[in-house]
Amino acid sequence: MTEIRAPITGSVWKVLVGDGDAVSAEEVVAILESMKLEIPVEAESAGTIGLVLVSEGDAVTEGDAMFELE
Repeated sequence: MTEIRAPITGSVWKVLVGDGDAVSAEEVVAILESMKLEIPVEAESAGTIGLVLVSEGDAVTEGDAMFELE
């Protein structure tokens, strides 16, 4: 199992996947808002989302785990 981590400090604007969803490498799984910019969060590899660890509106710090990828 790997984790998809926040690439930058910001707030979770939109979560695009749910538990059990299949994702491909480089697929956008969430969008962060930081300094009025929208930052896409991508899956580094293909897999299945095992657990969504964040909700829309949550604050995240660079490196925080956002999803578990199986």
